Amino acid sequence: MTVIRQDDLIQSVADALQYISYYHPKDFIDAMNAAYEREENPAAKDAIAQILINSRMCALGHRPICQDTGIVTVFVHVGMNVRFEADMSLDDMVNEGVRRAYLLPDNVLRASVLADPDGKRANTKDNTPAIIHHKLVPGDSVEIHVAAKGGGSEAKSKFAMLNPSDSVVDWVLEQIPKMGAGWCPPGMLGIGIGGTAEKAMQLAKESLLEPIDIQELQARGASNRAEELRLELFEKVNATGVGAQGLGGLTTVLDIKVMDYPTHAANKPVAIIPNCAATRHVHFTLDGSGAAELPAPKLEDWPEITREAGDSVKRVNLDTVTPEEVQSWQPGDTLLLNGKLLTGRDAAHKRMTEM
Repeated sequence: MTVIRQDDLIQSVADALQYISYYHPKDFIDAMNAAYEREENPAAKDAIAQILINSRMCALGHRPICQDTGIVTVFVHVGMNVRFEADMSLDDMVNEGVRRAYLLPDNVLRASVLADPDGKRANTKDNTPAIIHHKLVPGDSVEIHVAAKGGGSEAKSKFAMLNPSDSVVDWVLEQIPKMGAGWCPPGMLGIGIGGTAEKAMQLAKESLLEPIDIQELQARGASNRAEELRLELFEKVNATGVGAQGLGGLTTVLDIKVMDYPTHAANKPVAIIPNCAATRHVHFTLDGSGAAELPAPKLEDWPEITREAGDSVKRVNLDTVTPEEVQSWQPGDTLLLNGKLLTGRDAAHKRMTEM
C-alpha cells in the first residue's frame, strides 16, 4: 500500500500552481506558433505575436502569464491502494496548497475568489477554496490535474438541454458570436455532451485538460462521433472569422475537445467551456516518494518573435487626448500610450454607473 504524506500533496499543489502561472504547456506554444506562422491578417498576427512574446517573458522572469491568475480547479484520482498520512481532509490539503501558492512572497498571485457571491462578495484573500473533483480508481498512486481558470473565459460558458434530435454543431455555432472575444481567443473549446446538466459541464471542463492534438486527429481521421464533432467544429468555428482577440483571421480555436457520457432518452445536455490564451494546467502523479517534480521547460521551446507594429501605429498623449481623437481610432489600430492612465474594474464601474 502506498503512503501519501500530507505535506507532499500540499507542496505539490502549491508548486503546480506557481508553475502554471508562468509556464504555458509546450503543446499550446507549438500550436500558437503554428497559428502565427500561417496567419495573414496583420492585426490578428500581431495579437498572436504579443501572446507568444508575453509567454516567453513570463517563462524567463517567473511572472504570471495573465493578471487574472484564475480560480483553481483540481481533479484528483485516488488509487484504492493508497493511504494518506494526514490529519487534514483531502479538500483541506488541496486548499492549503492553493493558499501557499497564491501567497508565495517571490511571486504573489492575484486572489480573485469571493465568498458570499450574491451578498458581500468578500475576497477570501488567498484564492481558496478551489473547485475540487474526486474519483476513486484502481491503483497505488494519486493522479492530480491542476488548472487555473480565468474569469473572462469562464464567463462565456454556455449550457443547453437540447432535444435529442437537435444538432450539437448548429447549437455550438450559434453560441460563438454571442461569446464574442471576451474569452480571449485563440484558445480551446471544451464541449461536454450527455449525462445530466452538471455532468455535461464537468465533462466540458475536464476535456480542456487534454493536450492539443487536432492535427494528429486530422491526419488519422475520426473513429467515433466525438472525434467527428471535433473535426467538424474545428473547421467551422475557425471559419467564423472571430480570430485572435476578436480581430479576425484564421485561428479562433487551437483545438476543440469533446467528451460524452450516456444520458437519459429524453435529454441531450450540452455544455461549452472555453479556455483562453492563458491556458494553464499541469498533471502530476504522487507515488509516495515525495512531492511531485515539475521539470522546467527549455527556453528553446518558445519561438523568438519580434513584433512588427506596421503602419497602423498611433501615438497617444493621454494628458491631451480629445474625444474627437478617440473617435478616429479603428479596430486593429496599435496605440502607443503616454501619460497618466487611471484604471478601474467591476466595483469602480458599478459605482460610476450609480453616480
